[in-house]
Amino acid sequence: MNQYYTRLLPYLERNQAYQTALALLSWDAETLAPPAASDYTAKSIGILSEEAYHILTGDEVQTLLKKLDTKKKQETLTVSERAVVRLLQKEFEKLSCIPAKEYREFSELCANAQSVYCRAKQNASFEDFAPTLEQLIAYKRRFASYRAKKQDNLYDILLNDYEEGFTTKVLDDFFIRLRDTVVPLIKKVVSQKDSIPKEYNSRRFPIEQQRSFCRFLSGYLGFDFNRGVIAESEHPFTTSFHNHDVRITNHFYENNLESGIFSVIHETGHALYEMGVDDTITGTPAGSAISMGMHESQSRFYENMIGRSREFWEPLFPKLKETYPDTLSDVSLEDFISGINKAEPGPIRVEADELTYPLHILIRYELEKEIFNGTCNVSELPNLWNRKYEEYLGITPKSSAEGILQDIHWSMADFGYFPSYAIGSAVAAQIYNYMEQQIPLADYLKSGNMVPIREYLRDNIHKYGAVYPTNELLKKMTGEEFNPDYYIRYLTEKYTALYHELRS
Repeated sequence: MNQYYTRLLPYLERNQAYQTALALLSWDAETLAPPAASDYTAKSIGILSEEAYHILTGDEVQTLLKKLDTKKKQETLTVSERAVVRLLQKEFEKLSCIPAKEYREFSELCANAQSVYCRAKQNASFEDFAPTLEQLIAYKRRFASYRAKKQDNLYDILLNDYEEGFTTKVLDDFFIRLRDTVVPLIKKVVSQKDSIPKEYNSRRFPIEQQRSFCRFLSGYLGFDFNRGVIAESEHPFTTSFHNHDVRITNHFYENNLESGIFSVIHETGHALYEMGVDDTITGTPAGSAISMGMHESQSRFYENMIGRSREFWEPLFPKLKETYPDTLSDVSLEDFISGINKAEPGPIRVEADELTYPLHILIRYELEKEIFNGTCNVSELPNLWNRKYEEYLGITPKSSAEGILQDIHWSMADFGYFPSYAIGSAVAAQIYNYMEQQIPLADYLKSGNMVPIREYLRDNIHKYGAVYPTNELLKKMTGEEFNPDYYIRYLTEKYTALYHELRS
């Protein structure tokens, strides 16, 4: 092993230990911690964050990175070691331009912001969250400006943190294509809104039975309970400390059967990615997904391409009916499949169907561009949000809770994250198209055999973690880089078939 890389390892291990502690505190805050704990926990998070900052930005790490930043030295490293150095260099450049004091203050603010956000959402009061949101935006704008070179767009810098190379220029073109495809389809679907009844979904489904079925469903997909746990939180999420400790959460509504089911499928898709990372790179900068777009591709692949297919539910539907023998007694498999694929504009992103979902992301993308281009103030955001929902989906949220406060992401300062959901959906369609040609996907689903599907994704995507950039990994697997044509075609063909009259 290269001597300079060997000397780098203790710093990576120390940083990983701090990151694990921070992740544990965040997990606890979202699941079990009492509300009054947030202010005190935030101080601990600030201190731990500053210590991790010093580890990665110290003189020794900087010296070692410089020693390794030569062609000759790179040739002595393995592919995964080169990836670790590349990713560490990127993180060093991102952090080293931020003063340590500011970084600690920002970390504490983020820790406190989530509890402020949760209270504001419960009260449906954007005004309660607005001052905190203004502070978060100010920090992110300032941090991006520290990294900016001449003519750099600040929002492009933030986007690059989640999906390298996907600038506003790339995303503008992508979202225009989605908008021009999806909006006309939605108009036709809305005209036939009563053609697919799904009254069954809002019947009473006891929470305990939902927990039991969703736990079974996650295990059916391949979630390893020896290396993971499922808890509950306001907003479902996945966190990973390493590939032997991956945690997901879910959220249940007594009068919404689909919510818990598709949330657990989505988060299990994330978890399988993390569990599938190779042991040799877990716990290193290369030991997680290469990007949030690729991460979301796996959750969206399982949630939509797999989880909403008839083949997937053929062996599972009897189990679902056994769980709710009276509630679903009059619901057939055909009714259920039509229902879970029904397209109907609604205000909530996480409850949205496949067709309307990308418009929820488009709205957030457009708002974030305005925020960081300086063309709107925080106080204007609720009205802008509502106007865009009326423009794209023909609906107006009834309150801030089901409008601008519905997502937790901004309270975590995750500006630039939202486009990853749309990118991930497009990547999922591309992967799905390729896999159908390589393995008998439908046959495996009909027989209830998820193992070959999971292993195929592990061998072609998951085990590599962040070793290869998104486009390189896609080309390595499918033979081509990111191509949204598959997603456009997938949505068009699926909803044309589901709503037969769209053919006219």
